[in-house]
Amino acid sequence: MLTILFYIAIAAEAMTAALAAGRRKMDWFGVCLLACVTALGGGTIRDLFLGHYPLYWVKNPYILLLVCGAALATIALAQVVDRLRWTFLLLDALGLVVFTIIGCNIAIEMGTHPLIVLVAGMVTGIFGGILRDVLCNDVPLVFSSELYATVSIVTGAVYYFGLLAGLDANLVVILALAVGFPLRVVALIKKWEMPKFVYDKDLR
Repeated sequence: MLTILFYIAIAAEAMTAALAAGRRKMDWFGVCLLACVTALGGGTIRDLFLGHYPLYWVKNPYILLLVCGAALATIALAQVVDRLRWTFLLLDALGLVVFTIIGCNIAIEMGTHPLIVLVAGMVTGIFGGILRDVLCNDVPLVFSSELYATVSIVTGAVYYFGLLAGLDANLVVILALAVGFPLRVVALIKKWEMPKFVYDKDLR
């Protein structure tokens, strides 16, 4: 189940990145590159941090075909895809949770400290979007008060401590999905935000 959700999330992230590239009038190479960075960037950074080799898309290069295929399909279907805003927001929420679980799982398999498990999950979940926004010259969504990284941390905690409690692995995945996905969706609907730090006093 998690594998299927992973591929759906990868494709959805690639398509949203392609739309972002289109709004900035990038050529087809730029569209594919931004899609790869967005869909694969979080997992790549996680693997580099943890020394987990080969990188997951190097081990399975067909993922690159999936990502680029989804991005190019978005070019052809841009008018239709752009109308499905809420569909992609929901898929992005699902992707955040799924990527977080996968990141935590890899860190657990490597025997890392519990704190690193949570960080690995969060990095996997959020860093692709951060890289996309940086390349698009935007303030990353996760830094602009949206409840995003927090959802990843909560999801990772549910997953890790569920496993630590000795629960069945499949049940723990379902529990993490049941907590993280609705939390992100409700945060979108209710516009829940993290507190902002605003300091604009002139020091001169």
